[in-house]
Amino acid sequence: MRILFIGDIVGSVGRKAVKACLPGLKNKLNPTFIIANGENAAAGRGITSNIAKELFEMGIHGITMGNHTWDQKEIFDFIDDEERMVRPANFPKGTPGRGFTTIKVKDQELVIINVQGRTFLPPLDCPFDKVDTILDGVKKRNKYILVDFHAEATSEKLAMGWHLDGKVSAVVGTHTHVQTHDERILPQGTAYVTDVGMVGPRDGILGMERGAVLQKFKTQLPVRFVVDEGKWHFHAVCIDLDPATGLGKKIQLIRMEEDQFIIE
Repeated sequence: MRILFIGDIVGSVGRKAVKACLPGLKNKLNPTFIIANGENAAAGRGITSNIAKELFEMGIHGITMGNHTWDQKEIFDFIDDEERMVRPANFPKGTPGRGFTTIKVKDQELVIINVQGRTFLPPLDCPFDKVDTILDGVKKRNKYILVDFHAEATSEKLAMGWHLDGKVSAVVGTHTHVQTHDERILPQGTAYVTDVGMVGPRDGILGMERGAVLQKFKTQLPVRFVVDEGKWHFHAVCIDLDPATGLGKKIQLIRMEEDQFIIE
């Protein structure tokens, strides 16, 4: 069992990068499941039905979301019906969409759980309690379980990794758009990385046009952020799981740039 998890896809440049990289990665890695975080896929904020369809047609099996889930109004028209997409499970009860789902490819199944951190982000329900509640319902039936923890603070992400060590196959962090080099298999067998990184404009600031971000930091005045243009970079992780236990065997960072686009 092998999972390719693609970091936060940012705007049209990010989608262009996925289209360029994914065929070669599929041939080289032969992943069982391809999952991507898509909460920034529509001009950096949210996702649309057409963009979700575009990503699925590229070969992505499941899409996770985050704090920008609701930024495109049309999300309310399709999120309840799209079983391959999850938004943070710790949004309040009654929120549209689902916080976890089961993706099926041939005879294999993967549970995807999405939760959002509360440090430096809106105060949602407790992500630790929420993921425990979900696991109570899925652990008996499912061996392979991936958690996308969409959070700002590295300490909160690490805490979630340790909290779930041995309980799930993998915990991958998203949201901060900077790939961390702390990938490891935790002592009880859970594959972990604090942040997968992003897929999108390389020379912006977290994918946004850097002049506007600099102006915001320098002046503290209101500024409209837009997705940067130019060359892309692509961040992902490849996770191998033990078919006997469902736990992690290996986790490997993937990092490519448009002008160094080589898949050996």
